[in-house]
Amino acid sequence: MLSSLTSQRLAPFLLLHLHHTQTLLYSSLPHTVSTKPISIQNPTDPIPQSNSPIYDYTTVRETLSSYCNDWKKALDFFNWVETDCHFQHTTETFNRMLDILGKFFEFELSWDLVHKMKQNPNSVPDHTTFRILFKRYVSAHLVKEAIDTYNRLEEFSLKDETSYCYLIDALCEHKHVIEAQEFCFWKNKELGFDKSTKLHNIILRGWSKMGWWGKCRDFWEEMDRRGVCKDLHSYSIYMDILCKSGKAWKAVKLYKEMKKKGIKLDVVAYNTVIRAIGVSEGVDFSTRMLREMKELGCEPNVATYNTIIKLLCENMRCREAFSVLRIMSKNSCAPDVITYQILFKYLEKPNEILRLFDRMIESGVQPRMDTYVMIMRKFGRWGFLRPMFIVWQKMEKLGCSPNESAYNALIDALVEKGMLDMARKYDEEMIAKGLSARPRVEMGTKLVSNESDDG
Repeated sequence: MLSSLTSQRLAPFLLLHLHHTQTLLYSSLPHTVSTKPISIQNPTDPIPQSNSPIYDYTTVRETLSSYCNDWKKALDFFNWVETDCHFQHTTETFNRMLDILGKFFEFELSWDLVHKMKQNPNSVPDHTTFRILFKRYVSAHLVKEAIDTYNRLEEFSLKDETSYCYLIDALCEHKHVIEAQEFCFWKNKELGFDKSTKLHNIILRGWSKMGWWGKCRDFWEEMDRRGVCKDLHSYSIYMDILCKSGKAWKAVKLYKEMKKKGIKLDVVAYNTVIRAIGVSEGVDFSTRMLREMKELGCEPNVATYNTIIKLLCENMRCREAFSVLRIMSKNSCAPDVITYQILFKYLEKPNEILRLFDRMIESGVQPRMDTYVMIMRKFGRWGFLRPMFIVWQKMEKLGCSPNESAYNALIDALVEKGMLDMARKYDEEMIAKGLSARPRVEMGTKLVSNESDDG
């Protein structure tokens, strides 16, 4: 039987996923078993092991994702579903739990899970396992620990080129490009990666993440000096760099150079060119490029349409942007969360945003946490609390656990309206979940250094 504390922690899961779990339960039962409705107890009561529900991998994975901003609840569920429901965790579910723990820097617990994985043939660590650890270590700026993890991979028979690329990618993704370049080209020359196009592309993209455009140009030229063979991805990355650095016209020039060399563009490269032409020559030229792309047999994807929608919105042509949204819905290229976020950014009326938000959910597109935060901040800037709470309630109803940004957006709006008691309630709730609360003078919370200065 579960402890009352664990039952209370799992109560939100049982409430939010009741219907979904029942549906999956019927589909997972043998045909010889009766499929009459199962009586679900009060979620706050202990759950007898004999009546434990049967969970499938989709339910477990989605539940862990819903608790991605509350690692204690996620770990409680992870352990409970294994011990009380006899669920056999796979590498995939272990990896999801590792990602959540790493997000909160719980690396000792992470390694406990990795060793546990190693003991079970159904959940042995794979490349993704260590890609997650690399990413979480580097995001915490623990570069040495990430490199030490790579050096330990022999005991898991995973110290190979794939893991090496994952480590370099993690370093570059989180703006440790100098360390990545040093580790790649100076400390490991014997590995023979000094002319690897793939690794050079990763580092080039890393400099792009840093926004160091001069370094990007130098590295692009250095690739030629080293005799590195530039491929389609190299050109796509550098065209994107030129766009971001305010030189969209140079990206268009590079596109023409690619055509002369006979390099066949894929959808990713075309998307960059469409954006570059839209910025340098106007959105109408982008739509022409879209037609050319289709004529050459390269089918646009959702990112292509998102680029067109963004260009239209930037030019205050929102009505045409909604026309593109309707075209996407009719075609086989359904809108994604980014499509809706672009439109949310440019809409100026709360009712329009809420209607589009409902339309998004009804179409089967699940909002991300940054979607909720973006809309809430917008309502907060306008001073509208009621629509902000509508979005907050939708977030809870859909089983999405709010993160620091969501709490801060709500608390800031409440403070701005002078509703300090309610703001403190959410501040305390945030701290109880292990999230970092922002110091606010209005609520009597401020940084320790400020307090010492005042004293």
